[in-house]
Amino acid sequence: MAVSAPVPTTVKFNAKIFVTLHPAVLDPAGTAVRDALNQLASENPPETKDAPIQTPIQTLEARIGKYIELTLEAPDATAATAHATQACDQLLANPVIETYRVEVTAA
Repeated sequence: MAVSAPVPTTVKFNAKIFVTLHPAVLDPAGTAVRDALNQLASENPPETKDAPIQTPIQTLEARIGKYIELTLEAPDATAATAHATQACDQLLANPVIETYRVEVTAA
């Protein structure tokens, strides 16, 4: 009688990947967003439910990045994290100018 190999079991995981520029890298898109937010705040100050805010709110810095979600099927969280990390290293992030953070949770 032939013995069959065990069927590998897999679990679904969600990988959240946050890619941002290194702090030393200039971010012209972030600068444009910061300037636009400050222009909006000066033209149309936000209000609370009680009254307009009297002190101007200023955006000091804005950094633009990427957010990527993956749904993975893997034997465990360690394998899913390794796969997502490899995807970042080889495809999703440019290691010369970007850093990334991977968060893996069961789906």
